[in-house]
Amino acid sequence: MVRSDAAVPGLEPLVLYALSAPERTPGTVSIDRLRLAPVPLVPEVRLVMAEDAIVLWARLEAEAGHVLPPPFWASAWTGGQALARYILDHPDTVAGLHVLDVASGSGLVAIAAAMAGAAGVTANDIDPYSIAAISANAHANGVDLTLSSSDLLDGDGDGVDVVLTGDALYHPSVAARMLPFLARVAAKGSRVLVGDPDRGHVPHDWLERVATYKVPVSSAPEDAQLHLTSVLKPRREQVDDRWGRAMQLRA
Repeated sequence: MVRSDAAVPGLEPLVLYALSAPERTPGTVSIDRLRLAPVPLVPEVRLVMAEDAIVLWARLEAEAGHVLPPPFWASAWTGGQALARYILDHPDTVAGLHVLDVASGSGLVAIAAAMAGAAGVTANDIDPYSIAAISANAHANGVDLTLSSSDLLDGDGDGVDVVLTGDALYHPSVAARMLPFLARVAAKGSRVLVGDPDRGHVPHDWLERVATYKVPVSSAPEDAQLHLTSVLKPRREQVDDRWGRAMQLRA
């Protein structure tokens, strides 16, 4: 049920538990557990999510015996929620096309693309724990995805029709690699869509807003609020790759 080329200590039993008890509600399991639950803005999709991602992170590091990257896959990030909502509301964006969801995290956006009728969807993330979680989430939602754990950001999308990325511009160093990649993809004629809650790393002179959503956030009850999150696309259908090289030099 959980597919991954790399060992993921401690994760598989938690995922299997979450998938076997889909009706459990928050508070009925310990906070370092995972639960299968509908995504707030995209209730058509259910994801295995953490009650508390920080506590889960500590548990998985203890199981693995070494430092692990943050479990970004254990939450439904706001940018991914907005992009998944947009795809399901506008299925013609991906229907019949070959789609790459890069920095897929939980697989939310990839799952939405598969539900919307894409001819094939590749969910890509370099974190092996993410790949395992995406596999479980795809199974829970009854969709087929191709999983990739390769670092694709030095390429140009390898001929796919649509490249999607939800909330992948969360840090300057990540944006410095992601934005040139997206520019190369767009320059080759592929469609590019980005979900982002405006964390400050979006070049608005190149990306324009096509939709805005209010995404409910409830990572902690006392912090529950609504975040405005946008879906963006390149302003030009064909983007000169010199823009991507310039972004690399600036970084």
